Amino acid sequence: MSESPQPPAAAPAQDVWTVRRVLEWTTGHLTKHGSDTPRLDAEILLAHARKCRRIQLYTAYDEPLSDAVRAHMKELVKRRAAREPVAYLVGFREFFSLEFRVTSDVLIPRPDTETLVMEAVTVAKTRTAPAVLDLCTGSGCVGVAIAKSVPGATVTTVDLSPAALAIAAENAAKHGVSDRVRCLEGDLFAPLPPDQRFDLIVSNPPYVRTDELAGLDADVRMYEPRLALDGGVDGLDLVRRIIADAPAWLNPGGWLMLEIDPEQFTQGDAIAGAVPAFAETARSKDLAGRWRVWRGRVR
Repeated sequence: MSESPQPPAAAPAQDVWTVRRVLEWTTGHLTKHGSDTPRLDAEILLAHARKCRRIQLYTAYDEPLSDAVRAHMKELVKRRAAREPVAYLVGFREFFSLEFRVTSDVLIPRPDTETLVMEAVTVAKTRTAPAVLDLCTGSGCVGVAIAKSVPGATVTTVDLSPAALAIAAENAAKHGVSDRVRCLEGDLFAPLPPDQRFDLIVSNPPYVRTDELAGLDADVRMYEPRLALDGGVDGLDLVRRIIADAPAWLNPGGWLMLEIDPEQFTQGDAIAGAVPAFAETARSKDLAGRWRVWRGRVR
């Protein structure tokens, strides 16, 4: 390939763009443009362009690309080189061993957040028919994963963004849990019926400090929704509100679980310490060994 992200419009027989060659060129091109995972990106994009699974590329290295696939791949590589996230380009992201539809209206699910789901599922499975609330749901990955993992659970998801809620509802349908996942538009607890109570409240709220947004990776800073990232001056605007208001919506002995920044746990404990309803707080590490999930149990 030339330096621009495209093969010749009509490659001669002696210059065929095979799967192998396109993968190698794309990997090099994306490396030059700042991708941390250029080979993985290349494979995901080419599998998407060929409408096949990644594993099928490995047995098709010598196959030439059709004109249509080359044209599609050209556009995908161009956009990825401009730092558009792969998940937005292909329209999905795997999370908790489930495939979730994503668009630029929602935050891309991260592996770190699987810790929140694991902690929630552990608690939910101790209840017969747990009622779960997922605030700031975005793509619905947390709430849907909980519903999928705990067949007796009912999950209410809430988000300010109607576009995000549409994606969450689509993901609930995709995974066959629409009958147990309700999507409500509004600000945190505002859209809930006043008599509703939950055994478990979970949230991955915005917790990035406003002054840190400019330093985020270009993939995140340029493309992911600011609404899902900006946590205010100290990153704790929504965390404070959720910790303060959650006890009124929890059944006795119920848990609040939040994903927050590893450096925010002392502040989280202090915020909860001013709320008499909390009987205890705890914390959990993610798979990388960093504090990730803050937990509080009400009396």
